[in-house]
Amino acid sequence: MVMKKKLITVKRSTEFNNFFMEEALKQAQFALDKNEIPVGAIIVNRITNKVIAKAHNIVEQTKNPVLHAEIVAINQSCQILSSKNLSDCDMYVTLEPCVMCSGAISFARIGRLFYAANDPKQGAIENGGRFFNSKSCFYRPEIYSGFSAKISENLIKEFFYNVRYQKCNP
Repeated sequence: MVMKKKLITVKRSTEFNNFFMEEALKQAQFALDKNEIPVGAIIVNRITNKVIAKAHNIVEQTKNPVLHAEIVAINQSCQILSSKNLSDCDMYVTLEPCVMCSGAISFARIGRLFYAANDPKQGAIENGGRFFNSKSCFYRPEIYSGFSAKISENLIKEFFYNVRYQKCNP
């Protein structure tokens, strides 16, 4: 008789989800402090509840347009776990992922995606191209939104206020 291994999924409370989103918001604040668009992401092992990777946008710092927080966190996680499959992981990100990041989330097979604020201009989940509803998407994580949305929105507003202020007052 062959015993089947049962995958245990830990359901997290709202407190747990808020804690992890707060960690992502800390990363977004780091980005803001470095004059990057303030988006932060963390990846957590769903079974152990351990944070695997923490990241924020580094596009301006590196002059590389693809180094969004989600991409950096996925890259770190794949290296740490020596795997391209992150199905036992959850991602917490402070802003609705764009099409590029949604594609990376799909390719990495992130188990669950939690994001704070909607992004009406570049978002690709509830806005724009709605990547996970497209025919070209082969894998869709569970998606949850709205965690700490106001805090994330305020960081984004502060960033763009600073950008506009600097343009008007060189």
